[in-house]
Amino acid sequence: MFKKILIANRGEIACRVIKTARRMGIATVAVYSDADARAPFVQMADEAVHIGPSPAAQSYLIADKIIAAAKQTGADAVHPGYGFLSERTSFAEALAADGIAFVGPPVNAIAAMGDKIESKKLALKAGVNVVPGFVGEIDDTEHAVRISAEIGYPVMMKASAGGGGKGMRLAYSEQDVREGFEAVKREGLNSFGDDRVFIEKFILNPRHIEIQILGDQHGNILYLNERECSIQRRHQKVVEEAPSPFVTPKMRQAMGEQCVALARAVGYYSAGTVELIVSGADPSGESFYFLEMNTRLQVEHPVTEAITGIDLVEQMIRVAAGEKLEITQAQVKIDGWAIENRVYAEDPYRGFLPSTGRLVRYRPPVPGWADDDTSVYTGRGVGGVRVDDGVMEGGEVSMFYDPMIAKLVTWGATRDEAADKQIAALDGFEIDGLGHNIDFVSAIMQHPRFRSGELTTGFIAEEYPDGFHGAATSPELAAKLAAVAGFIATARDDRARRVDDQLAHELSPTGEWSVKIGDTRHEVALDEDDISVDGAAVDLAMEYTPGDRLVHAEVDGEALSVRIEPTRMGLKMTTRGHIHQVELLPSRVAALAGHMIAKIPPDLSKFLICPMPGLLVALHVKVGDKVEAGQPLAVVEAMKMENILRAEKSATVKTVNAAAGESLAVDAVILELE
Repeated sequence: MFKKILIANRGEIACRVIKTARRMGIATVAVYSDADARAPFVQMADEAVHIGPSPAAQSYLIADKIIAAAKQTGADAVHPGYGFLSERTSFAEALAADGIAFVGPPVNAIAAMGDKIESKKLALKAGVNVVPGFVGEIDDTEHAVRISAEIGYPVMMKASAGGGGKGMRLAYSEQDVREGFEAVKREGLNSFGDDRVFIEKFILNPRHIEIQILGDQHGNILYLNERECSIQRRHQKVVEEAPSPFVTPKMRQAMGEQCVALARAVGYYSAGTVELIVSGADPSGESFYFLEMNTRLQVEHPVTEAITGIDLVEQMIRVAAGEKLEITQAQVKIDGWAIENRVYAEDPYRGFLPSTGRLVRYRPPVPGWADDDTSVYTGRGVGGVRVDDGVMEGGEVSMFYDPMIAKLVTWGATRDEAADKQIAALDGFEIDGLGHNIDFVSAIMQHPRFRSGELTTGFIAEEYPDGFHGAATSPELAAKLAAVAGFIATARDDRARRVDDQLAHELSPTGEWSVKIGDTRHEVALDEDDISVDGAAVDLAMEYTPGDRLVHAEVDGEALSVRIEPTRMGLKMTTRGHIHQVELLPSRVAALAGHMIAKIPPDLSKFLICPMPGLLVALHVKVGDKVEAGQPLAVVEAMKMENILRAEKSATVKTVNAAAGESLAVDAVILELE
């Protein structure tokens, strides 16, 4: 077995590998850039080596620096994590040349499966179903237009070396191809150093299902069931679960055996994932097609660990050391259900714009990797709740890397139980300092369509066509929140009177409050023993100290965690995927609320404003140009993704304040319209 492993990655996956290596008695080495000098994974590792500036292209993507660090520290193996160099054949070859083991598959398998064009050709030869399309390279935009017309719209344009949702564009028309083809090429080049693009038919009502593969160097290859990853935004996975609510035992076996055959054709070993697109319109479940094979660990691997009890990182290390798998296909089980939500630094209330900055407050619902150095690793976490993270309070989510803050994984005996644990755990997160998508993924967990299991990759676009504005709130939940708000208001009021020394009698925690939540006003009354909302008695149990940012209550037997923040008129209460602006007034002065003057926000529609910190890649207009509503005006790149900024209405360009190639701050005015 290896004595020391270097992790050629960062963030939560670096913490994840360190955790398992430590449990196996293996020393670890971290490599880090300037931006990650104080990151938790650097502190967790036994040794750490600085490898360069913050941009990945100058640090984590330079193989020579990684190998030099391995030699310097005497590491006898390297685990690549995912992304970065994990699927670079040249990196694996260079490690082998220096006698350092690569904790991953053989070079020939990476080469065969890493090239999306060549992998499709190989899959065809192996008799695997592939999505209809053009299996070859596309020369330019005009060539892409011709090929798309021959295949028939809609089509998907993909970077050949792509992955992680980057370098992909869905096109429903020739105009979409003309607008998106060059962007796909640029994203492929910037993220993977390869600008080749291929085009394939887009399957309608598609479900994204993947099979986890695990093989050793002795010819044993297993499939560890499937994961459903259909809920995506911009082709990036948001929610993953195992098993799939769609897959039958017969379908699972057919998929698994076909994927094992494909892996065997390239002599595969280590962990890997075969991604499939499945037609949800086919009730037989037999219409599944090969998309690609990822020759590495997947971000969503924890849900497989939770239902099988298999530590995939441990198995990768053992396989790389030459050990045989001790598991047979018959021993692979499905125990319960697991769901993973990716907690991203993005603002769903502002069109999911990336949100970089400092984590002023970060408290996960259970200890994450960074906070829990000493606990024994368990695939199901604490009480069926697991947080994989690589951040800490006071740290920064940088524009240089992926915006993921953490992965929240829950396990339950049933799918509903796992989803309910997600909702409760998401309410238990405390994140301040930047935007995050906790409310959004909580809303998904509560959505009737998600609960029914009727999923497709179009779920988010179909269910939130006008953007996200918070989860639906029932009248029952609003009444419970009113009770909590009234309790908090009374506690704060009593504390203020104590501090001011204005009491000439024994304190009694009494209060009568008019609580407005949304468009509804509730009358809340408290005395020493009872609390009522609109005249109906409420059973409330909670503790609150002024200054608390998260309160846990039990209201009429239902557990409720609420994030709270004082406002000028009351409280901002966030729970169950919705931000509630709560107005609190003593009942005796509630009538005055109707006389408040509303502040009218300024009209910003005549400005094209940069929605996030990023690089202005392209500016399509100049002063004097006439533009129409929906017309692309500029392209801003942030966190390795390109964002097209469009005109809100017909107008004429009055002034231009920025040029292509400039770095822009959030809310920077790019141009003004008239």
